[in-house]
Amino acid sequence: MELIQKDDEKLTFVMPMTTTLANAIRRSVIEIPVLAIDECDVFKNDSALYDEVIAHRLGLIPLKNQKIKKDEVVELKLKAKGKEGGVFVTSKELGELSVYPDIPIVFLDEGQTIEILSRATVGTGLDHAKFVPGLFYYKKLAKIKIGKEAEANIELSKKYPEIFEFKDKLKVKDATKCELDEEDFKEYPGIEVKYDNDIVFNIETWGQMKTTDIFVESCNILKSNLSEILKKIK
Repeated sequence: MELIQKDDEKLTFVMPMTTTLANAIRRSVIEIPVLAIDECDVFKNDSALYDEVIAHRLGLIPLKNQKIKKDEVVELKLKAKGKEGGVFVTSKELGELSVYPDIPIVFLDEGQTIEILSRATVGTGLDHAKFVPGLFYYKKLAKIKIGKEAEANIELSKKYPEIFEFKDKLKVKDATKCELDEEDFKEYPGIEVKYDNDIVFNIETWGQMKTTDIFVESCNILKSNLSEILKKIK
């Protein structure tokens, strides 16, 4: 395994694996339990947005993924009133459970009020996309070989600056950014591109979970599902 990037929002690494297994891990993300707003009681809404629009926006706000049981319910109250010049009601009004406090929910003009009681529950992406903790995608890693014919080719470093760089001669800057093949380089003699079983994984979190936890949980879920299948077969 080769780690390319790891921070609070994104994880990128290279690992040898078949695309079949990589896709199975990716698809298992939608079975990770995640906390999200699932129901809303709108007691008052003077804003320009329909109740359903606000409820939809509330459902997409990332919440800290508390360790609560599947059938437990967490209530979040939203009560705000517009001031002179108008105000944006943001996710900070939901309290500390919101991952990001500055997500806009609705704009209230002076005198307008909104009062909503929301209920958050644990669900999975099988039920709704709001329960998915982030993006998980992959691609094969390009193995780029630069022959002597292409070493003086400065044009490629200008055309594909994320992939190539020119320092005395043409070099590969970052092969993980390459999504091209030999057909794309047919006008440039000396460039050879091949693909094997090295997979570039990219995981981006919405904030409910760490990127590393998303990968680990996806693997655990896949393992559990396979074990269940084996039990059924036996």
